[in-house]
Amino acid sequence: MSESKAFILGCSGQTLLREEIRFYRGECPWGFILFARNISEPEQIRDLVAGLRDCVGREDAPIFIDQEGGRVQRLRPPLAPNYPPAAAIGEIYQRDHEAGLRAAWLHGRLHGFDLARYGVTADCLPVLDVPVENASDVIGERAYGRDPEVVARLGRAAAEGLMAGGVLPVMKHIPGHGRALVDTHFELPTVHEPLEQLRQHDFIPFRALNDLPAAMTAHVVFDAIDPKGPATTSAKVVADIIRGEIGFDGLLMSDDISMKALAGDFSDRAAVILNAGVDIVLHCNGVMEEMRAIASKVKALEGEAAKRAERALSVIGAGHKDSEDELRAEFAQYFAIMA
Repeated sequence: MSESKAFILGCSGQTLLREEIRFYRGECPWGFILFARNISEPEQIRDLVAGLRDCVGREDAPIFIDQEGGRVQRLRPPLAPNYPPAAAIGEIYQRDHEAGLRAAWLHGRLHGFDLARYGVTADCLPVLDVPVENASDVIGERAYGRDPEVVARLGRAAAEGLMAGGVLPVMKHIPGHGRALVDTHFELPTVHEPLEQLRQHDFIPFRALNDLPAAMTAHVVFDAIDPKGPATTSAKVVADIIRGEIGFDGLLMSDDISMKALAGDFSDRAAVILNAGVDIVLHCNGVMEEMRAIASKVKALEGEAAKRAERALSVIGAGHKDSEDELRAEFAQYFAIMA
């Protein structure tokens, strides 16, 4: 078995191409991520997941997915129910705090049941961004609300629900995406807010959940901290804010580096991200030419990054022996889920 390298990759379709198998075996990414293009029916997903792990010779290779609920949900009926977005949980919380916290926990726990069926072991959830007026709707209803303390409480409950199901939660987008005026899939946003305001608002949920095992960076420039580049590529943001002020010492992965918010060719993007102190580079679209360019600059996962990765993997397991039917019935008291 080759030593794992510090990146997470996607694949192009529902079955692995020979070229992909050779590439993954040679480069040995630490983990993989699935999107809707990779998903059709239960056995196909299980076979794909098993094939990805076989390529790297590690049964514990984490398989990530964006399974939030609402408009960001890769597994859809009949593979998994349609779930409400985070904002709907926030609305429950506004009416009844205890009910909202329970709904958030159930939301995470039920995702755990769904993902375990297919061998998926990591969910890019909770979203801890706090939107502001006039921000891009790229976050929108994916957020639990506009009060950072509420976002922190509900995000904590969702993360604990995932971990109760043996799934690794990945909080995003650290240190905060809520003020972005444009969609980072297409443009690079710059936030002009003073640092003190960021401390008193945007950073709060991440600081409150700084003990979680994994986080994903924001492709957002904070010009009060580093006007030259987004958090994902900024050594100053990573060291002073994410590791420093926020106090996060878990596994730090980039957001998808194929997004148009980032500049430069893919080999340069990967090098700059790792040099900034991010532990893992994430590339999602499965385009072989881009993956090869990234692989040319990504090294073995080692040192503190490897220790953080091991701690993150330790969260993954069989899950508590909860009654799925009972928990789904309880959740249905809060939401009407369409199968």
